[in-house]
Amino acid sequence: MDERDREKIYSKRVRAGKRTYFFDVKSTRTNDYYLTITESRRHPQGEGFVYEKHKMFLYKEDFDKFVEALQETVEHVKTELMPDVDFTQFVQRERDEQSDFASELKWE
Repeated sequence: MDERDREKIYSKRVRAGKRTYFFDVKSTRTNDYYLTITESRRHPQGEGFVYEKHKMFLYKEDFDKFVEALQETVEHVKTELMPDVDFTQFVQRERDEQSDFASELKWE
């Protein structure tokens, strides 16, 4: 069975400018679970767009190590490399972008 044919159990999308990240939980043939993390970047091409995708597979035995390393790395950047940056500004900017998008929707 091809990986694309396996059942998607859970999915979370994170929009980040021209990039979108997808966190998908999928099942194996033996009813085990794994996580795919996909980065999708949109590039203009001709009259439309093309999407460049990069995918990672993360298996259950590595979940805790991965999350711990990610948290440590982000914390290092925030506290050691960029201590003067207010990272909450990016959360507010995302909320503003989402509300701008929502205001464009019109319900009839």
